[in-house]
Parts: sequence; structure tokens; C-alpha cells
Amino acid sequence: MNLKKKVLSVSLSSLLALGAVSAVAIPVGAVGEGPGAGNGSIQTSILHTYESMVDYLKTQDGKQEAMELEVIGQTVKGRDIYLAKYISNPNNPTILFLTQQHGNEQLTTEGALEFIKHLGTNKTKSVLDNVNIMVIPMLNADGAMGDVNFSLDNYLADGDRHLTRYNANEVDLNREHAKATSDMEVEVKALHENVFEKYEIDYMIDLHHQGTTSQTEGELVSGSILHPTNSQVKPEVLEGSKKLGAVVYNAIETTGWGHIGKYNGGSGENIGRNGAAVRYDISTLLFEMRGMSDHYIESYALGQKSNGYLIRQTITTLDSAVRAIADGSIESADTSFWDTLPTQASRPGEESDE
Repeated sequence: MNLKKKVLSVSLSSLLALGAVSAVAIPVGAVGEGPGAGNGSIQTSILHTYESMVDYLKTQDGKQEAMELEVIGQTVKGRDIYLAKYISNPNNPTILFLTQQHGNEQLTTEGALEFIKHLGTNKTKSVLDNVNIMVIPMLNADGAMGDVNFSLDNYLADGDRHLTRYNANEVDLNREHAKATSDMEVEVKALHENVFEKYEIDYMIDLHHQGTTSQTEGELVSGSILHPTNSQVKPEVLEGSKKLGAVVYNAIETTGWGHIGKYNGGSGENIGRNGAAVRYDISTLLFEMRGMSDHYIESYALGQKSNGYLIRQTITTLDSAVRAIADGSIESADTSFWDTLPTQASRPGEESDE
């Protein structure tokens, strides 16, 4: 698809005040103690299917002059993997938002799609003049559709499909990033060859979901964050990652409904936030939202009554990162909070999710 001739300049400084976002209003008591599997229905029918997501992206591509839609590869089952791009100036700093490496972690995708829609509004000015934005809203489409080569009979969600962490070959895509690209699962190979190696990316937020019972200081978290932790990451890349985390942390914590902990994640280069930082010098941030869209473990899946605040949290995360990069304020972000940010602990029975 050819780059469009006319660039629509927009700003996200008042994105969260836009009327359309009111559809994801925050339910009373949602922060931390939001509904779990035991007291909220787990539904998949209310989520975008792969096909409805593609229709949504193509509709926005037709409406937005600044947006370009690119297919970067195919899944195991042959579904196209889409990248939404806003590149006004190749010399601008560039941020990539990646969702659904794990197919059962879809509310980040719902937030990313809402974010894409608002990038096409004329409410304010000029952010896209100063930052390039790239969004992969569903890397693992086969897992998201439950179109896999193994049984999902023990999964919990009601609706027309199950969603699973793994791709169709029952592989965790977020453990593939240390391999030679020729040996990677096709979804991750497409990400590396046609995104990481093709574009000069400065920042990436890798959006995931975790279980429902993680806490700090006795309070359940709405999400958790972590910078790359591999020893081979360059100091300046790590510092950029910590600054990105500071921007997101400050945006979420000031909402009054968000509560963020430090994720207890691994240091292996095979994990996306570490692999991208080591191989491509991208400053990366992991963001783990509370609760999954489907799972076979009851404490992992969160009832649909919490969907609103989790989608809103995603939008806040993307919005704050984009604005800070565009206006340069990320460069002065105070990273000292990382020294005192409590590491979340899981209540009994929960395993690592990243």
C-alpha cells in the first residue's frame, strides 16, 4: 500500500476526555478488587474476532490520511498479521505497541483499536508531526481465535470461541526471541524480519495480561511494569526503558483507579522485552494488565465487568507514552521511582504469565 500523500496532524493530549471513550467508563470498585472469575461472567463473544478486527482496521485506514496498513506476514493458519503505521517523518522517534503475543490476552488489543480510532480525530493538534507510531494489534491471531492444533476443552470462557496463550503449534511466542529468525515460529519471524529489522524503532511497549491475584502491600494491582533485565542491554537502552516506564507509571497512578506494581519477570533474551532491547537496541517496557480473557485456571480469567477499566488503562498507557515522546518530556522523566516500586507478589496458586 502506498504512503498517503496528505498527513493528518492530530494530538492525543485530551484523548481520554473524548466522548467516545466514555463507552469504557470505570466501574465502581474496579481498581484492584475488580470482578474475578467467580463473580463475573467470562465472555468471548463481546471481543473482536480476527475478522472484525481486520474490518475495523481497514475502515480506519480508509478514514485516516495519516494511517497506513501493512501486512507483515501470516500466522501458522494463514491469517494476515497487520501493522498500523503513522509515519510522518522517518527521522522522528518511533514507538511500537505490540499486543497479543499471547492470544488469550485481548483487552490490550481492544484498547489499541480504540486508540487507533482516536488517532484519526481532529480534536487537537500536532502529535503525529513529532512521533511515529506503529501498532500490531494481534500478533497471535490463531490463538486469539482458538484455531489451534490442540484441545481447549478445559478453558473457562463462554461465547463462540476460546482464546489460548499459545499459537496453533502450542508454542509460547514470547519465548522465541533469542532464536535465529529462520528457526522462529512464523508469527515471531514476521515481527523480527518485517518490523524490528525494517524500521528504526526507539521504543516498544509489549502489552500482556497477568492473573487476577497479584498484589503489592496487600492491595491487588491493576497492572505491572518491567524494563528489560538482560545483562547484555546497553546502559542507554535500559535508561530509555526506565524513562518510558516512568511516563506510564505516573499516568496510571494519578488516575485514582490504577495501582501498578513491578513485575517479577525473567532475564532471558528469549523474552520479547529483553530480546528486542539486546538485538535491536530498542528501549522496551512490559505492561501486564490484570486478568485474562480466557484460561483454564480460574484465578487467571477476569469477569467482563472489569473490561472497561482495563481497556481504559491500555488507552492511558499508549496515550501517555506517545505524548511524552512527541513533546520530549520523556527525556526528563524521573526514573528513581524504580528503586522503591514494590515488586508484586502472587497470592497462592498463581504462576508467571509474561
